[in-house]
Parts: sequence; structure tokens; C-alpha cells
Amino acid sequence: MDSTGPSVTVTGPVVVGTDGSDHATRAVRWAAGEAAGRGRPLRIVYATGTSHGGLYLSPQDIRQIDEFAEGVLEKAAALARRLAPDIPVTTALCEDETTPSLLGEAGPDATIVVGSRGRGGFASLLVGSDSLRVAARSPLPVVVVPSGDDRDPAGVVLAAVRDEHDRETLRVAAALAARRGATLDVLNAWVFLENMGSMVTMLDGVDRLTDERASETARLVAPVREEFLDLAVTEHTVRTGSVSEALVTATADADMIVIGSRRRSHPIGSPLGRVTHAVLHHAQCPVVLVPHA
Repeated sequence: MDSTGPSVTVTGPVVVGTDGSDHATRAVRWAAGEAAGRGRPLRIVYATGTSHGGLYLSPQDIRQIDEFAEGVLEKAAALARRLAPDIPVTTALCEDETTPSLLGEAGPDATIVVGSRGRGGFASLLVGSDSLRVAARSPLPVVVVPSGDDRDPAGVVLAAVRDEHDRETLRVAAALAARRGATLDVLNAWVFLENMGSMVTMLDGVDRLTDERASETARLVAPVREEFLDLAVTEHTVRTGSVSEALVTATADADMIVIGSRRRSHPIGSPLGRVTHAVLHHAQCPVVLVPHA
């Protein structure tokens, strides 16, 4: 498949962050299963952030924090080894903040996994600030595992695409679906004159634009069909009043959603795009963010 940048892989080792919270434990469980599916090592990281609080912490404070973190890492490693006994599991206690710690422990072909929230922050936040920072800054694929009850596998990997910039995202989604023996469901949701309501259906150009959008989706999917001959692929092009709502609704029937990590160039607001940000907060399944070249 043609690509304008270096290929993103989802076959390397898995790095997961933990702080002992229920959200982090869910991420460790998911990461262990993913590492086992790849047959690659799992590294579990606890970032204490004590390097930034040294002026306010005594040596005894730091020792107590490190002892707590080491206990959390031991429990997380024991859980991972129980779930995935055939893969190497290692741990790392880092004194830096979460994002540099995870990026520092991850190699160039790793995938980073985080929970939706940790111990810090407000309980009302759907996705915590640490997880958002990792998602926004990582040059590697990042998986954000949501909270909520475990669901039975749906056998579907959902790929959110918009245009040719999502070719790499689609290829990553296909690789993940093929490894799981799942169906790849490609969804291209688009908005046209959302403020015009039902009047839009009266415009002559809507059908033409819909056909063009469907053709563009088919062109995106064609190389995946050629590369992954045994993969079942479905594609949907949907005109909607809200792309975010369409994608979030579709996650109810998927094991994961794979979406390109579009990032804003201006410094105001979230560095992640509006749709990406909404999917991270409201998806009902793990979100795999693929960095755009």
C-alpha cells in the first residue's frame, strides 16, 4: 500500500502504564492480551513524577512513594503473567511524569497502552489528563482502554476514515483485525451543511457528493482487500449531522476503534482534533490512535 511516511507497525512490544487504579488494571489486562496475541514482550511502567516534586518531598517521602509503586508493579506483573504466561513481562519504576516515562520506555516499534483515567484528577472526567497527554504527544500507536463492564468479543475492528491521509490508519486496522480473525468494518462518516436540516435532501448536489464520498471510501479500501485476501471487510459511507456521534455509536458493536491521531497546529485548546477528542471521551471500546505521518 502506498504511503507518504514511514509505516506504523502494531507487531512490536507493548508498554502499559499503571498506577494501581481500576482503570490502569483494566489497561494492564488489555495490554497483556495484546502482547500475547503478538507474541511480544510486555513492559509495565509506573511513573511517580517525583523528579518534579523533589523540592517538596523528603527522602523518606520518596522512599515511601517508590515502595508503594514497586508493590503496584509487582501486582500488575503477577496479573499479566497469569493472563499471558508465555510472554516476557518486565517492569519499570520511573521518577519522571507519565508521558516522558512511557515514551522513554517504549522502543521505536512499540505500542503504548493507557487506561482512561488514573488515581489523580476528577472522577467525573471520562479521560484523564495524563492519558490525553500521552495520546496527543506520542509518535507511536496509543491505545486508550475505557472504563465500564467487560463485554463479550464482537469480532469486529472498526476503522474510522475520512480521506487519503487515513491509508495508514486503515492498514493498521486491517492488521489488527486479521490477527484477531475479526471483521474489518470501515466507516466514513461525513457532514454536509449540518445547519440546513431536512432541506439538505432537496439539493441536487447531495446525491452526487454522497456517491463521490462512497467512491473515495472504496478506493481507500481496495488496497486493503488486495493485501489481506482472507480478511472480511465491510465499508459504510454515512452522511450524518455529527461525525463524532456516528463513530461513538458504532463503537457499541466493536472490539476496538482505530482512528488517525489528527493533531491541531495551533496552541489553543486540545492538541487533538475535535472528533478524535470526542471519540476518546465517549467510545465504548478501546481506542487505537494511529499517528499521522
